[in-house]
Amino acid sequence: MRPAPTTSAARPPTPDPKARYLSWITDRPRQVVLQPTTFCNLDCSYCYLPGRGVKTTMPLQVAEAVARSVAELTAAGGPPVRIIWHAGEPLALGRTRFAQLLAPFEPLRAEGRVQHAVQTNATLINRRWCDLLAAHGVRVGVSIDGPRALNARRVDRTGRPAFDRILRGINALREHGLPFSVISVVSRESLHAPEALLDYLAALGCRSIGLNIEEHEGVNTSRAVPDLTDSIDFWARVLAWSHNRPDTPPVRELDRLGAYLRMVRDGTRPQWEDARHDPIPTVAASGDVVLLSPELADTPAPDYDDFRAGNVLQQPLAAILADAHRLRYVEEFLTGLDNCRTGCEFYDFCRGSQAGNRYFEHGTFTATETAYCRATEQALVTAAANTTRKDTAA
Repeated sequence: MRPAPTTSAARPPTPDPKARYLSWITDRPRQVVLQPTTFCNLDCSYCYLPGRGVKTTMPLQVAEAVARSVAELTAAGGPPVRIIWHAGEPLALGRTRFAQLLAPFEPLRAEGRVQHAVQTNATLINRRWCDLLAAHGVRVGVSIDGPRALNARRVDRTGRPAFDRILRGINALREHGLPFSVISVVSRESLHAPEALLDYLAALGCRSIGLNIEEHEGVNTSRAVPDLTDSIDFWARVLAWSHNRPDTPPVRELDRLGAYLRMVRDGTRPQWEDARHDPIPTVAASGDVVLLSPELADTPAPDYDDFRAGNVLQQPLAAILADAHRLRYVEEFLTGLDNCRTGCEFYDFCRGSQAGNRYFEHGTFTATETAYCRATEQALVTAAANTTRKDTAA
């Protein structure tokens, strides 16, 4: 799950730490990530979560505290806050516990102030899960990496492939008329076969496709990430696939680039530039809150106090966010954004990209270019520019 980080190139730096923070980061989050358990029933070889074998369970009091916080954040109106249930496998909690955690949000959902989404491996989804998800209006995202051969690294704790169980869950969603999106981790193997990957994903009946090119995050640091040349070729072929198949589901990354280009064309680009980064408060099962990147949750980092910004059992989210400018890693991230703005030719589109990638690759948030930047931001823009030049020359 990657939200589009944006901020304004026109804002001058300010010496006031709080004012500087608010010039980059919105004070009302668009989404709140809840991690009701770190446990996952799968053991994918590229997973970034260090605690995916630990069976934690979010107490009901934490969900209630988050619901009170969201009620405060939405009291003045505005669009609904998306509550994203994520990492490890949220459905591993079981239906009874998951329903209990959803219950505190029901009054807010009835008023249109929250909207639920869950990212799942789908292996546990059946008719009764579909009934629960439908009853609470939960939007479903399924993690699947393509056909059987490309999905081989998604295995359970005994090493058995999860592919058939994932398909069974997807079939249950389709049978119950529940729309779903898919997110695929693109490995070095699937990077060279995007058409086969996209054909397969589109045939599943999903409403949209997200493509996460494999990156270094958390404990996933051993595999080589794709280089820029291969990534440009990948996105060029994805662009061609999408152009030649207009009736297929939209690709998330192409949609984001298209939104930016439409704003440039229509003269509304300042809206892109003036939007601020989402702080993305992520609440762990304990109630601890980290900001800027869900991947930072449960990451040991003594120099940054494990990225803890507070705990919802002790402070509401609004109070935690009000003091966010005091956090060392947040301050470093703002410096990193300044560095990107002054030194990167792709900044106008990517707006500074992802906080977590900076830390996992460089050990600091002040760094600029990352493998994620090259593979997903720079390569996509370059592929689109190359395609345009070829079309013009023809």
